[in-house]
Amino acid sequence: MYDQLFAPFAIGQVTLRNRLTMAPLYLGYAGKGGTVSKLLLEHYRLMARSGVALVVVENATIDYGKGRGSPRTLRVDTDDCLEGLAELAAAIQTEGALASVQINHAGRFAAVDQPLAPSPVETFGRVPRALTTEEIQDIVGAFAHAALRVKQAGFDMVELHGGTGYLLAQFVSPRTNRRKDIYGGTLEHRQRFALEVVAAVKEAVGDFPVGYRFLADEWLPDGLGLEESCRFAGTVGAAGVAYLSVMGGTYESFFLPQIVDRSRRAGYMVDLSAAVKKTVGIPVIAAGRIATGDLAHRVIAEGSADLIGLARVLWADPEWPQKVREGREAEIIHCDPDCDTCLQLVMKGKVPFCVRWPHEKMRDWKDRFR
Repeated sequence: MYDQLFAPFAIGQVTLRNRLTMAPLYLGYAGKGGTVSKLLLEHYRLMARSGVALVVVENATIDYGKGRGSPRTLRVDTDDCLEGLAELAAAIQTEGALASVQINHAGRFAAVDQPLAPSPVETFGRVPRALTTEEIQDIVGAFAHAALRVKQAGFDMVELHGGTGYLLAQFVSPRTNRRKDIYGGTLEHRQRFALEVVAAVKEAVGDFPVGYRFLADEWLPDGLGLEESCRFAGTVGAAGVAYLSVMGGTYESFFLPQIVDRSRRAGYMVDLSAAVKKTVGIPVIAAGRIATGDLAHRVIAEGSADLIGLARVLWADPEWPQKVREGREAEIIHCDPDCDTCLQLVMKGKVPFCVRWPHEKMRDWKDRFR
């Protein structure tokens, strides 16, 4: 029924066994200090076992001291991380999926005493310090070193986190980048940092796929919108990234009433991926509550994207791909769009679980943290 959804698909020289991917989803399952924990390994084994073609490990920091999003953000910033990362890559690949890591600098959203950002724009009551040009170049180098560690650890590709309003996106946004130097002003200048990161990473990893989590719309009146982001998509695509994983929103827009309402709708970010896909010649991943096989199939068939990104959909029911393929969609455990328990737990620094899980699984998950 969904033959196109389960057909192989190539990203550069890498072939995915189908068009389903696990989109990065931060759950805080890393150990304190950003280590690869037993819980993290078990979680990603389960996600890889689901039948998706590619698993993207979420939000690993290139600078734990200055750019981490939380104390439980996975680390890729030192060679001491390599052993744990290699174990994580093997855990995913052994279950039959390709493995990737999303690398990131949180910028103004970093959970540190003095966040760094393109410009000193107030962020939830704090004002970050503007980066110097020398610090910008250090961060470019940190991205490159982190990407090389991902490759050395045995992953199949790496993804740059240019979404959610983190540092790469902060430079592109006219709202958060008010610099007057070569990194600010026009879009051509605001995109400079991201393009320098792409170039440095590609030089470091050579013939190794480099994806990009792409913020298409901040959903803020003075933020980055589709007109500029689609122009940027064409530029970053031409710079050699392997794919664009498209999303919308930042921490400053996610909780606005109109965005909360939007996020309850099925496929609420597909319009963004469709707009971006028209401007690029590389694969595009769509995400955003694509909860049924029919919707996933239509996204591909109608040309809105090339691949499907499943995040909470897959976390709520890791058997989603199998149930869709076998025509058992009535058995799928769906994420409740009116429930934000997992998000609230993450924001409080607690280990999240899904309230829709069967009682046995929920009891087992909770028992691990007694």
